[in-house]
Amino acid sequence: MIKNKDTAKKTAELLLQIKAIKLQPNDPFTWASGWNSPIYCDNRTTLSFPKIRNYLRENLANLIEEEYGKPDVIAGVATGAIAIGVLVAQHLNVPFVYVRPEPKSHGRKNQVEGLLEKNKNVVVVEDLISTGKSSLNAVEALKQEGANVKGMVAIFSYGFDIASENFANANVKLNTLSDYDHLLEQSLDSNYISENELKTLKLWRENPSEWNKK
Repeated sequence: MIKNKDTAKKTAELLLQIKAIKLQPNDPFTWASGWNSPIYCDNRTTLSFPKIRNYLRENLANLIEEEYGKPDVIAGVATGAIAIGVLVAQHLNVPFVYVRPEPKSHGRKNQVEGLLEKNKNVVVVEDLISTGKSSLNAVEALKQEGANVKGMVAIFSYGFDIASENFANANVKLNTLSDYDHLLEQSLDSNYISENELKTLKLWRENPSEWNKK
């Protein structure tokens, strides 16, 4: 869910500016899943730009306090959201933990790294939401450790219907700084894309797994 349209468009503008998001409707990317896609998003790029990472840190921290209250702990999802999660936790002056995709195969075999006491209120930080599967896997791992997960925030979401369904089914509240719809709006406003490219980009989101199959 987007809480502030101006923030959503500004975030999209910044991500486009530093090429953390690239739109190539005429020269699609191939995702690891095998999908052809006119968009590629790597929000780790933001870490190389102090002003932008500070903007994201402050706005994610504000979003967390507005929507969930100040948490006891911030949890980042490995690996993409560890750094931004640390920045947000530092801004809020609360402890930080991170969640691996699966438990380690050696040592203490932790999936949640860091000190997490039971019954603490936790907000999860993500960098990007696609289907939501890996994000919700992290939520489940935190719950198994006794955390009270208040919800999740993320920098950007593709806005897939399947993600909305997955979060609703898991009863996890999600808020993001920006999303695909606001990205397209900002891209058109700034002449980053044409009207024809806008149509292509909208078509992709309707059926991303089948789009532009050769």
